[in-house]
Amino acid sequence: MHQPGGATPQRGASPRTRDEHAAAARLPRSPSGRTPQWVLEEALEQQREALLGPGARRRRDRRAARAARASARRWARAPRRRSPAWRGTPAVGVVVLLMLWFTPGLFQDYALPVIRPYLPNASAPPPGVGAAPAPLGAPPAVEDVGGHRFMDSPDPAQPMVAYDPCRPVHYVVRPDGAPPGGRQLVEEAVAEISAATGLRFVPVGTTTEAPAEQRAPYQPDRYGRQWAPVLIAWSDEAEVPGLAGNVVGLGGSTARQAPGGPFAYVTGQVALDAPGLAPVLEHPDGAAHVRATIIHELAHVVGLAHVDDPTQMMHPAGGATVLSAGDRAGLAKLGAAPCVPRL
Repeated sequence: MHQPGGATPQRGASPRTRDEHAAAARLPRSPSGRTPQWVLEEALEQQREALLGPGARRRRDRRAARAARASARRWARAPRRRSPAWRGTPAVGVVVLLMLWFTPGLFQDYALPVIRPYLPNASAPPPGVGAAPAPLGAPPAVEDVGGHRFMDSPDPAQPMVAYDPCRPVHYVVRPDGAPPGGRQLVEEAVAEISAATGLRFVPVGTTTEAPAEQRAPYQPDRYGRQWAPVLIAWSDEAEVPGLAGNVVGLGGSTARQAPGGPFAYVTGQVALDAPGLAPVLEHPDGAAHVRATIIHELAHVVGLAHVDDPTQMMHPAGGATVLSAGDRAGLAKLGAAPCVPRL
């Protein structure tokens, strides 16, 4: 008997067929009234799963496990692929190293300066640290009247050695034992030398470092990965034997050379005899004489040597308290030295 809205089952249909028709009637349909194919397939798979016996299920699970283990073994044995761009890199690196090794000039001029700062017990910072592309200042225009000499150069073909004008000249002060007003006198002397050379002097604080005849120009543990700053230390003859007698100050610098470049000063030091200079400050013009002493030693640091003219501040026993024409001409030349970015 046909019922409105229902489905008329076929005579002789098996229970399974009737169940399938009933399940199909309960399946979700699209707005058009059709049942999607994937829905029918999913429903049939669920029915097959329900008809499997326990033994069949165990056999199916064992087959799936064996297939998974075989797949895992294939992944484990598969070699890790390398990008074709990297396959030749080790060979290229070996070739480069062999070229540098058997070409000492290339190794010394280009490879060694780059890797040396990162080796244990390095004696220099990375090349060009702190260097600007142009001088940081310019010396004043002065007349070249002579009356000056330069410190001895390590290279006879190089008439003078100077600081790199493209870098600041950092300096530190050890204030221990300084006489009253010593800090201000140091600052005034530094400003005088800076103005006469065009070099930019930059204070970087105080230090406990003592002056030494063989002072290390590179002290990364104390000052970082850069050349050690110029040291200005108040001292005495017990610490610095060179201050014995009537010597009240010592000054000088350390020169280094980049391959193929000129020698340049990288750091220096000034030792001032505090016990010998303190009594001078008690005189009416004592501060001017102590300041002149500091200027004299700083002029040694930047590259001026002694002269025989007693009217020049660079006379070893002269009484000049200000820079004279010869002093200024020499300092201006030192401030116009070439930059050395590879040092």
